[in-house]
Amino acid sequence: MQNNETRKVTIKAFRFNAETDYLPYTKQYEMEVGKDDLILDLMNRIKWEHDGSFSYRRSCRHGICGACGIKVNGKPVLACKQNAIELLDLFDNDITLEPQSKKRAIKDMIIDKGDFWQKHADVLPYVVADVDAHPTHETKQSIAQFNAMLDSDLCIQCGSCHYACPSLEANPDYLGPAALTAAYRFTIDTRDEAGKERLELTSKPGFGVWDCVKCFECAQACPKEINPIEKITKLHNMQFEQGIAERNVATKHAEGFLRGMKKTGYLDEADIVLYSEGILGMHKHLKTAMKMMKSGKIHWHSGVPFINSIPEIKNLSEVQKLIEISQTNKL
Repeated sequence: MQNNETRKVTIKAFRFNAETDYLPYTKQYEMEVGKDDLILDLMNRIKWEHDGSFSYRRSCRHGICGACGIKVNGKPVLACKQNAIELLDLFDNDITLEPQSKKRAIKDMIIDKGDFWQKHADVLPYVVADVDAHPTHETKQSIAQFNAMLDSDLCIQCGSCHYACPSLEANPDYLGPAALTAAYRFTIDTRDEAGKERLELTSKPGFGVWDCVKCFECAQACPKEINPIEKITKLHNMQFEQGIAERNVATKHAEGFLRGMKKTGYLDEADIVLYSEGILGMHKHLKTAMKMMKSGKIHWHSGVPFINSIPEIKNLSEVQKLIEISQTNKL
């Protein structure tokens, strides 16, 4: 019976043991859920009252260690911080507990995070500096220098953003938002001397910041509200500022975006492809172009030189002036 304090629901849980199971399966558990219960409480109840073999990681219960990161109906959460009733309301009392990455599942909610930790290590996540063994003074930072880190040092390495990133899912070589946040945090640190090395590393196509598709999934997933996309954008700018960004398809895509905004005030998707990949490179996108044409997003003459397929917005001069004022780097 449901009342204001508790409700009886069926909790579904992803179950899989890599040592004994060929395929994963879903198991259901009935229980009373109170208004103050957390997702971690539900997992504890499954293990303590229903099935002792149910496995998951947990530690601090204070949202600091990041160990209990899972997904509920695909939504990344920290089990020790997420109220269960909120998600039951959101998903109409139908929730499934899932690991952060099903393809990396070892046992139930436990996954192999080796790829996450390797990418984290690749960006040199520490201050690199030649420090005197017997320093005679402190290494100080101003408030402004500290604030430039933009809370990136608050990352708890839970992996929520990493395993929510569609770019990383499509391209396993991509560093991912967590590693790039760490790269920014130590590159912007005034005490560090390996900034150029990190910027060169994170500028590589197929690996670094240029493979971010700006979907903001990482910002939505982060339980500490760090907003990794902001740090990735900062790394873009730093690469241009320090002359490390190379002229390639990725950087020309950024140029093409700005070029279209200056020209019409709109995003000219066909022109971006033409500008960044050239006429010969456009053939790779013909199937996508046909779909976009059917939906009315582009026209048959989009991207054709000397034909203005996109009209100018009203007050285009104001947009152009804003770009001129705000642009700090020459692409």
